[in-house]
Amino acid sequence: MEYNDRLYDTLVKMVAKYDSLNNELEDSAIPISRVSEINKQLKRIGIIKEKFLEYKKTIEDIKSDEKVLEKDKDKDLLEMAQLELNELKTKYSQIEAELKILLLPIDPYNDKNIIVEMRPAAGGDEASIFTADLFDTYKNYCENQGWTVNVMDISTNAFGYDYIFFNVKGTDVYSKMKYESGVHRVQRVPATESKGRVHTSTITVAVMPELDEIDIKLKSEDIRTDVYRSGGAGGQHVNRTESAVRLTHNPTGIVVACDAERSQLKNRDRAMKMLLAKVWGKAETDRRNSIDTTRKEQVGTGDRSEKIRTYNYPQNRITDHRIGLSLNKLDYIMQGYLEEIIDALITNEQSELLSNLKI
Repeated sequence: MEYNDRLYDTLVKMVAKYDSLNNELEDSAIPISRVSEINKQLKRIGIIKEKFLEYKKTIEDIKSDEKVLEKDKDKDLLEMAQLELNELKTKYSQIEAELKILLLPIDPYNDKNIIVEMRPAAGGDEASIFTADLFDTYKNYCENQGWTVNVMDISTNAFGYDYIFFNVKGTDVYSKMKYESGVHRVQRVPATESKGRVHTSTITVAVMPELDEIDIKLKSEDIRTDVYRSGGAGGQHVNRTESAVRLTHNPTGIVVACDAERSQLKNRDRAMKMLLAKVWGKAETDRRNSIDTTRKEQVGTGDRSEKIRTYNYPQNRITDHRIGLSLNKLDYIMQGYLEEIIDALITNEQSELLSNLKI
């Protein structure tokens, strides 16, 4: 049987790197930031190493059975070796496929928590209603995953949301939720429609990794801080203290504000996390546009034609336009069961990356 020598050699180098990183950790002079980075690499390479050892053992067993078939004369032994060899070849193919996926380049932000910004775009009141509806979907999905959702900033109206910022904390949150960035189009008869006509509306969703100041550095002199009295509920406290915080990043013109907490320090911390995420989002958009100048920003303009997904209520159908996936169970998915769509998007991305993998 022929083996993938290039893949095998790559894995041998990965194992050597794993051992090298472990040795580096033993250096007492290593900076804390480097320790964190090494541990992240060890976690990933450790999984590859474990799978490689299984791969290596399978190859050795295949070679052993092949020798038996080549040299032995005992009929029963030959039959047993052939059966085992067939099973081992199937196992070999499965492990090889798993290893290729493990070797794919990974998004460095996959293990991050996230900050999500949702806003109505085209469609007036109905867009505000759907912003609230889709937030409920995300909230249920996140809770099903064992993640924690916290609203950071919100503006409501008589129908739904003018906007909402929320963060999600848990394991590998960005790796799944990042696919939700873009324009979401809804087709349904609005609650405000008296003649029963189907309307088309859109909302924008931006999913950003929650970053620390160690991940993205902003100069303090580039950030203007304004404090003011909260306009929300809160009784005498709101009237007497300037607890709300607004941060302006002068180089980009990005402005964020937070008045969700009674403490000015807590509001500033929340606002800073939103600012870091939005500055990252702009930098990421600029980076992508520099590669492809025709590429539009992450959430586009909110125009009805710029959509990643359509929610068609009259036909109970949801369609993800990036992969051409349509499912006739919109009512079920809107309860927070997004797994089938997100898994399909992950598989599609892996397929695209595998086609470029030179192994």
